[in-house]
Amino acid sequence: MEERRMIGPTKFEEYSEKYKEFLLMTRRDGIIEVRLHTDGGPYKHNWEAHTAWSHAWSDIGRDPENEVMIISGTGDKWVIGDPEVWNTKFMDWPKQKKLEQYHESLRLLENLIFCIDIPTIGAVNGPGTHCELATLCDITICTEDADFFDPHYLGGTPPGDGMLLTLQNMIGFKKAAYYAYTGKNINGQTALDLGIVSEVLPREQLLPRAWELAEMIMQAPRSTRHLSHSIISRPWKQALVSDQGFQLAHQMYDMAIDEEGVLERLKKMQGRLIGKDVQ
Repeated sequence: MEERRMIGPTKFEEYSEKYKEFLLMTRRDGIIEVRLHTDGGPYKHNWEAHTAWSHAWSDIGRDPENEVMIISGTGDKWVIGDPEVWNTKFMDWPKQKKLEQYHESLRLLENLIFCIDIPTIGAVNGPGTHCELATLCDITICTEDADFFDPHYLGGTPPGDGMLLTLQNMIGFKKAAYYAYTGKNINGQTALDLGIVSEVLPREQLLPRAWELAEMIMQAPRSTRHLSHSIISRPWKQALVSDQGFQLAHQMYDMAIDEEGVLERLKKMQGRLIGKDVQ
């Protein structure tokens, strides 16, 4: 009988190298730290990284050597938005690229939740959009100057790519609607008061505290860690299955029929968006 060749998980040395342009990874005693970055500094949004994240979550989740994951940013910003990514109107994207964008946007969050079976800690290291990557984690901590906001509606686009979804499930539909329509910032202390984060810390204490929490989590037996994460992350799985595809389809349909385009609208609304890092 012919021996079957088993396909195993990708090794840390391989995938940490593969994604190093977008994610800097370190691992110690089963704890993997993943930092968003651009050229070693704060992450500036781009579509290549947007695609890479979903693949990275899959590789990280399939590696049995990973026991707790920390997601953070680099420097003093979580994410720097770049409106220039919309230099070509979405309406003018090729049909295949639109379809790919839909699937990649779904997988970005789905793979984070469905492919990773270990406890997760989000450490928001400063202001910036797309904090849902951190708020979807089991524990979320942030700096005092962090802000949480969804800029889509202010930019003339339905809020459907995950930011509003996470706010709806954390702070309630009424409060989430207010922050979606106004684009108002939720600072670190307000995020703590609303239940979005569990701790607010000075920036220099953020990552050490994330590691302290991870090391505490590591004290429990492996099965306890994995199955506790399964229980804790289940509400997010239910929310993604129920609403993510619905919300994203609405956003992308509106973008596909938008003749003006996001970039032109953002330029006109620049005064209202001062201080906002928008994608």
